[in-house]
Amino acid sequence: MLLANRGFNSLFDDMFDDPFFTRSYSGTSSQVMKTDIHEKDNNYMVEMELPGYAKEDIKADLKDGYLTITAHKNETKEEKDAHGKCIHKERYTGTCNRSFYVGDEVTQDDIKAAFKDGVLTLQIPKEVQHEEEQPKLITIE
Repeated sequence: MLLANRGFNSLFDDMFDDPFFTRSYSGTSSQVMKTDIHEKDNNYMVEMELPGYAKEDIKADLKDGYLTITAHKNETKEEKDAHGKCIHKERYTGTCNRSFYVGDEVTQDDIKAAFKDGVLTLQIPKEVQHEEEQPKLITIE
């Protein structure tokens, strides 16, 4: 009896090993957007893995002290037979995002960003020293 149940379970295990059930984009944002944060000199270095995304798919937004990284992807895969008829087609549309509090003093000009080989790198200063705005004198004629 135990052997029969084991065979039955392995039948379903094999079925779910099919590539149809193992998608590269399943899961939450934190699984897709794996992030490392390091301190270097007077900066925080953020490295975020975004495999399969293009630079145009990624947006970085700074609002109220929160830096939000958003990645959006539309993908269609289509396989055709020798006669050009569709035999398999899959579509994926999705958005993932992560937010980090960087402080109210940080501006967009303070953050440096680069995207290369599926890794988004952000350099964010720990402390921001903005020059105090000098009063502008009005010329009196």
